[in-house]
Amino acid sequence: MSAADAYDVVVVGAGTAGIPCAVNAADAGARVLLVEKDSRIGGTLHVSGGHLAAAGTRRQRERGIEDSPQAHRADIARISHGTARDDLVDLLVAEAATTIDWLDERGFAFAPETPRIVYGHEPYTTARTYYGTDEGLSVLEVLRPELERACAERDLTLWTNAPVTELLTGADGTVTGISVYRDGRETTVRADAVVLATGGYGADPDLFLELEGAPLVSATSRTATGDGLHLGRSVGARLQGAGSSLPTFGGLPDPRTPGRANWSDRQRLTSERPPWEIYVDRAGSRWVAEDEDSIDVKERALAEVTDRTFWTVFDDAALTQATGTMRQMVVGHEPDAVRAMMNTRPGVHCAGTLAGLAELAGIDAPGLERTVSAYNGAVEAGSDPAFGRTFLPAPIATAPFYAIRNHAITLVTFQGLDVDGSFAVRDEAGRAITGLYAVGEVIGAGATSGNSFCSGMLVTPALTFGRLLGAALGTAARKGTAASESAEVRERTAP
Repeated sequence: MSAADAYDVVVVGAGTAGIPCAVNAADAGARVLLVEKDSRIGGTLHVSGGHLAAAGTRRQRERGIEDSPQAHRADIARISHGTARDDLVDLLVAEAATTIDWLDERGFAFAPETPRIVYGHEPYTTARTYYGTDEGLSVLEVLRPELERACAERDLTLWTNAPVTELLTGADGTVTGISVYRDGRETTVRADAVVLATGGYGADPDLFLELEGAPLVSATSRTATGDGLHLGRSVGARLQGAGSSLPTFGGLPDPRTPGRANWSDRQRLTSERPPWEIYVDRAGSRWVAEDEDSIDVKERALAEVTDRTFWTVFDDAALTQATGTMRQMVVGHEPDAVRAMMNTRPGVHCAGTLAGLAELAGIDAPGLERTVSAYNGAVEAGSDPAFGRTFLPAPIATAPFYAIRNHAITLVTFQGLDVDGSFAVRDEAGRAITGLYAVGEVIGAGATSGNSFCSGMLVTPALTFGRLLGAALGTAARKGTAASESAEVRERTAP
């Protein structure tokens, strides 16, 4: 085999975790191949809000915000109810500030209001969430020149349009390389270490149904097809994070692609504005207090709704008052813009009667009429005995009536490849698979968020763990002793 066919490190996936992993491995002295199946780099950064979280950063100090890794750790434990991986969270909170400062030093375009407390999910107690002026693309605008620099100055090669089709193994199960489809043919690449950084499975309905037991409605990257999980399982890897999945309230149904939602024009959460609407399921029944402050409570309730599908139901009086940025029913849309969508986009309906609305939307008509009548009675009485809702501004009585279909939206996936503290992938017996590592969403959001959404706890771990693993593998390669690789990784990733 020629030298061109062999690398110290192969990284599969040029996204949030894969790019910093490859760059840091090359900077540490390794010969590195970065392989991406898409025509462009960046992965989920093209669709992500790019939220990051860290305590004790330079930016916090400049703004007089007192914070510590210990306080960050305590918030994660509180929000996740202790369901995240302690070892990985401990490592993350210890290293996260270094990652944010690293971005800062490279001109990251912080949104001026950050760090701040974000209320889209259960909030932190301290302002420690950051994001860029161009969301996930702001992160990519730092990673891209870093990758270009490393390709020019180090022994780093990037292949795009190159899906990996197989992990190669030796007789003892050691991963020895990859098979990749490139330029119309299968190419074999040998490597001392293979890193899977392929993202999640939010665009693979079959795998999602297998792992989560629920239908998939996705707002993730279309390339998030579970490649890393399929590759890892093919060599005996076990998964972690079962049972940790949590849905989120998401965007309007995509007008062209069934099973997808548009996060960019989502309905504004009722934790952001007082709700004039009600939520009903297929039977036309309410299932939660719409003014519940805790989005976590509402997401957990949504997980129990039939097909994880519900409708926001309101009348024209409610829509008329939904004007101004923070009062809009749909983000970025004033009332007339919402009216213009009705009966033209999938899942967005309008009718002159509740029965007609139910027929258009696929809701049980008698059930919806009973529910609206009961809700209107609660408004008149000033008390909601069914769910304890306290914001009861007006009955749903002014035609026309509206219904917007909602689903449990998948923004991230929670199960992933099980890894040890050095990011070595483990088999069903809990043993490290020699030569195989994983970082990023491929290890599952549940690893660092548990059964919850912790702000910034997917992008930050991807960047941080990618950097740490790359540096460790690069150092091991520079020493030229593959046998010391695992120990080197453990040493350099220890908190």
